[in-house]
Amino acid sequence: MNKLITIRDLLIRRNHRDALRVDSLDIPRGETLAVVGPNGAGKSTLLLSLAHLLKPAKGEVKYDGKYLREWSELEYRRKIAFVFQDPLLMDMTVEENVALGLKFRGVDKAESHIRAEKWMTAMGVDSLAKRRAGQLSGGEAQRVSLARAFVLDPELLLMDEPFSAVDPQTRGQLMKDLSELLSHDHRTTIFVTHNLKEAAQMGDRVAVVIGGELKQVGVPNHIKGNPIDESVRKFLKEL
Repeated sequence: MNKLITIRDLLIRRNHRDALRVDSLDIPRGETLAVVGPNGAGKSTLLLSLAHLLKPAKGEVKYDGKYLREWSELEYRRKIAFVFQDPLLMDMTVEENVALGLKFRGVDKAESHIRAEKWMTAMGVDSLAKRRAGQLSGGEAQRVSLARAFVLDPELLLMDEPFSAVDPQTRGQLMKDLSELLSHDHRTTIFVTHNLKEAAQMGDRVAVVIGGELKQVGVPNHIKGNPIDESVRKFLKEL
């Protein structure tokens, strides 16, 4: 297994309390891992720790064989992209939003235009290139946010409930499009959701986080059929 991420004995503390414990987790390169659990369970904390925005109180995270603490902040930032629950677009056109990260990285305008066009097309927003962000629907804005992440060509894509702010019909189509894209793109992706059906559709494996602890990791059918303890069984029943 070609591991991109290795986590051992991880403890993350937030506001002077234990927020997340992960005894052991390996994420292979190219995998989509869906992280599920109740609200406040520690799912977003896992993403923030992988983005190196939260530092461990104990334990270690390795990225590509190297401890996160050994990476320079800038070098590591350029390896990852983060898609938030809310699109957080700037007051500019769709194309300018998609190309913004490239501009910060000093990519020339011609190259930026080619790359932005590629990912606007892939996310189905190329016809909106000149539209301003404030004129977009929730689904359109999230597609732009995804294009803005992919255009940076990250090795690791972190997504925190990216479909929760859009209506069910838009959500279904967006999820289908993104799922197809990831299956062809083979980009390592960690995707947080509280929806097990969504997790099963998107993820190669599912990680269940409950009460600030990583409880179980496996393929969706195995977890549904073999919950590791009562807390996982109860969570699955409530879905």
